Amino acid sequence: MTTFLDTILVLLILTSFMLLGLSRLGACIRMGALQGMMVGLLPLAIRGPGIAAHAALIGVTIIGLKGFMFPFLLSRALRESDTSREVQPFVGYGASLLFGLLSLVAAFWLDARLQAHVRCASGLVVPVALSMMMMGLFLIVARRTAVNQVIGYLVLENGIYAFGLAIALDTPVLIELGVLMDAFVAVFVMGIAIYRINREFDHIDSDRLNTLKG
Repeated sequence: MTTFLDTILVLLILTSFMLLGLSRLGACIRMGALQGMMVGLLPLAIRGPGIAAHAALIGVTIIGLKGFMFPFLLSRALRESDTSREVQPFVGYGASLLFGLLSLVAAFWLDARLQAHVRCASGLVVPVALSMMMMGLFLIVARRTAVNQVIGYLVLENGIYAFGLAIALDTPVLIELGVLMDAFVAVFVMGIAIYRINREFDHIDSDRLNTLKG
């Protein structure tokens, strides 16, 4: 199962890099959905052949929410807007990919210092999780459109979840479901905000809200 887990982790980091380099918002939503499905497979991969019932439940719930429900909400908000791509991000796509590479290197450096204290199923779990957290925060700060900022939040949450799953293999199901509920509420509220912003201002560029300052 280690090979299966490592494959999922590699796909997680590749989808994060893709999100840093994509300009089309529809493609970003689909890539975020793919990453959500990969995160949903993590509990199954980490626990191996003897999969507990609650691990399977968590995996199916994550896939349903992050792979289908969240992308549906974001796609619906995007259809209501006239925006199809991120035209002028705060940080360009080449520089964004460079940041992603540097964050991955930094994550491996940090992992080397945490090795003695963190027990996990694969040597890639911690560096991948840490780099996803950094990339998620970067997307929130470096992108203008609300859709990409929501996706950045999801990448950040995916990284936090992967890190927590790696170091706490026996986390109670209620705690895991609580984390998912937090993510669901956040994305639901953000989806409503995107819809309201577009309805009132005919755009979803959050940077232009600065014009409302008195």
